[in-house]
Amino acid sequence: MAANRLDPTKAPEDTAEKKYAVAAPKKAGGGTWIPLMANIVLMPAIAYALTTFVLVPKIQGGKETAAEAHGAEGESGSHGGGGAKASVKGRVTVPLGGKVLVNVAGTAGTRYLVSTMSLVGKTQEFKDNVERNDPQLRDAAASILGSKTLADVDKPGMRNIIRAELISGFNDILGKESVIDIYLTEFAIQ
Repeated sequence: MAANRLDPTKAPEDTAEKKYAVAAPKKAGGGTWIPLMANIVLMPAIAYALTTFVLVPKIQGGKETAAEAHGAEGESGSHGGGGAKASVKGRVTVPLGGKVLVNVAGTAGTRYLVSTMSLVGKTQEFKDNVERNDPQLRDAAASILGSKTLADVDKPGMRNIIRAELISGFNDILGKESVIDIYLTEFAIQ
């Protein structure tokens, strides 16, 4: 005969409802607090280490590079635009001939990016090499910059990525490790 679930004579463990009963969770002596406490302790330590050993040296390195560039301009005594500028450490800065103007990808020609750049090399022949290959360098710069969308350009740190792509493209034209740095003296989207 079928058992009536309201029958007081039957114990609840004898009914079919026992199959679906959920066991109460056991208390784990602080086990749920361990990840939280680890985050509270480790995150500030990681942030401090990252700032001290990675970010600050990169920022200081960038300031030294900019200071060297300004020092190179002041010490070279070069007059007039378009000339190469040599610094004490044997770096030669040569402006790329004119502005590079490209349509921004994905804007159907309604927005454009204008950029002026100076290339930095190690040797005195670098200036002649840049001037001789100026059309190819400008074309490579236009191809690289023209492939960027507004979203790409707005990302943090994108100028450094673009700078690295330009250095790689220019070194393909001028020879391995000819260009050691690029200064984006003008970089604007309109």
